Amino acid sequence: MLGLVAPVFRQYWLRILVGCLSLLSVDLLQLLIPRVLKRGVDALAAGTSSPHALLGLAGIILLVALCVNCLRFVWRLMIIGFSRIMERIIRDRIFAHILKMDALFFEKHTTGDVMAHVSNDLSAVQMASGMGLIAAMDASFMTFAAMGFMLKINVLLTLLALLPMPFLAVCTRVLSARLHQRFASVQEQFSLMTEFTRSTLISVRLIKAYTMEKFRTREFDALGRKYVRSNLRVAAIQGLMFPIATLTGNIGMLFVLIFGGRLVIQSRISMGDFVAFISYLYMMIWPMMAIGWVANLVQRGLTSLRRIHTLLTSGSSLPDTASETKADPSFSLRFLSFSYPSSTAPVLRDITLEIGPGIHGVAGRTGSGKSSLCKVLARLYPVDDGQLFFGGLDVNGISLNSVRSAIGYVGQEPIVFSDSIRANIALGRPEASREEIEAAARSAAIHEDILTLPAGYDTLIGERGVKLSGGQRQRLALARALLCDRPILLVDDGLSAVDVATEHEIFAGLRNQLQKKTVVIVSNRVKLLSMTDHILILEEGRIVSDGTHDRLVQENSFYRTMYDKQMHQEDFQVTS
Repeated sequence: MLGLVAPVFRQYWLRILVGCLSLLSVDLLQLLIPRVLKRGVDALAAGTSSPHALLGLAGIILLVALCVNCLRFVWRLMIIGFSRIMERIIRDRIFAHILKMDALFFEKHTTGDVMAHVSNDLSAVQMASGMGLIAAMDASFMTFAAMGFMLKINVLLTLLALLPMPFLAVCTRVLSARLHQRFASVQEQFSLMTEFTRSTLISVRLIKAYTMEKFRTREFDALGRKYVRSNLRVAAIQGLMFPIATLTGNIGMLFVLIFGGRLVIQSRISMGDFVAFISYLYMMIWPMMAIGWVANLVQRGLTSLRRIHTLLTSGSSLPDTASETKADPSFSLRFLSFSYPSSTAPVLRDITLEIGPGIHGVAGRTGSGKSSLCKVLARLYPVDDGQLFFGGLDVNGISLNSVRSAIGYVGQEPIVFSDSIRANIALGRPEASREEIEAAARSAAIHEDILTLPAGYDTLIGERGVKLSGGQRQRLALARALLCDRPILLVDDGLSAVDVATEHEIFAGLRNQLQKKTVVIVSNRVKLLSMTDHILILEEGRIVSDGTHDRLVQENSFYRTMYDKQMHQEDFQVTS
């Protein structure tokens, strides 16, 4: 787990060293002030002091304070700046890791949980590696340094002052263990609340349509109350740590006042030594209090680091090798069976199929496995060895990038970003020119729609494309795939929200262009399927029939029924 942060410490060791030396210099300078006070008090007690001498001592204290402030700025810049650099590096690593994960990962981890890792958890790690590191080093050095000066003044008085320390150590150990458990519960509650908020915001129109605002508010309030209760349980531990540390220091101070005062009366130590001793003891009270704070920061940081480590060590179930290939854009399926991890029943059963250049249609009833076939071809889910081949090579023996970089994918639910239309279309080719983007939009029959928007291609389409209709989002996704101009195109019912006439118009215009590619179109619209070269009919995950449009109309009852119904509807619309 510490391997996540150790490389960053090694990379920025010089920055950390400068910060630590500055911090230790601050502590050393602070330790000089009681010595200066001792000289002044002893001189006053002996009657040998003068205004000029006291002014000189005041000037020394002022100079020390100035140096302390300058050095304090340096260590804050170095060490806290380092903690922010570490935060950025780990955040980048989490983000890169998430992008490599397969679909199974996102079935196990909610978006809210992932967001909690890169926000709350990472913030706790940053605090532990920044202020936690500073406080731990400062408290340790000040404790031993002040203790050394106190021992030099009087050993017995120092032992009396430190007598309550074992009590503080035992309390800190017990409370830190409980703090770790309770903070883990806080992070889990934060993940749940974040995921609830995210899912509510993206479905706000549905919630309004069903008048569920009050219900969702009550649910959010319940999650918030659980989160507050978890935080209060953490605060109860934190609330004990600081008073216990303060009580320990004050008990030590009580012993010093009682027994140290007697030593002054008995002239066994000077008044200046007594004042310096109390000053050093006050310096130790901060480390005593810092023990609880540092324990809190460290436990939070370790808990969060463990959660981040668990996330980063979760591997993808999709095998990925370094073997790159530029194989022919074709697929071979040999007795391929596939089932989702959450289900025991296979959704694809013993499919043997060759998919090469040309336009291939896929039809079937709901749940027959059409979308699952597209997801498997797009390498979104793992398959067994020897079942799926790309360009004659087993997909498990070549890199994911080799397969995916050859595929343009248009899913049932188009994914668009809260950005401009231009940026959404150019997602796969950010360097594309304006002319190329507009050409792709024309091919997808969305260019005219874009021109009617206030800023044209520079229009921001809002969260999840809220400013566009369902059909416009689908055509935008198709334009994105066409712009990439990849040798394989998978369209998983990607124009279902577009009317039949527009869909037919789009693919009629693209037919010659698509004929040179390997195209798989999932649809139950006969007019579109009639334009394909070859049609597959799926039923319960199996290929039950295949052939041309004319052949299936004659031989397959499902396809013939679908054909008769859609043709009848079209005739009815024409006559009416």
